[in-house]
Amino acid sequence: MNDKSNENNDQLLHLVFGGELTSLENITFKDLEDLDIVGIYPNYASAYSVWKTKAQSTVDNANMRYFIVHMHRLLEPEVN
Repeated sequence: MNDKSNENNDQLLHLVFGGELTSLENITFKDLEDLDIVGIYPNYASAYSVWKTKAQSTVDNANMRYFIVHMHRLLEPEVN
C-alpha cells in the first residue's frame, strides 16, 4: 500500500451480500451458489442504506440474512 492509503476517507469500501441460512443458530449458508452479492459501496452509510433495504425486503423469510463486510479493514489491516 502507498503512504496515502487512508488519506481519502471517501473510499472505505464495504461489501453487501446475503443469502439463506441453514438455521437461525449459526451463519452457514444453505446454498453458496445462490448468494446475493448486492455490491461494493464507497462508505458505510451507503452500504448500510442498501443493506437495510435488502434486509427489509426479505423480512418474511426468517432464514434470509444480509451482511456488511468492511473490505477496507481486510485490504489495510495495519490502518485499523
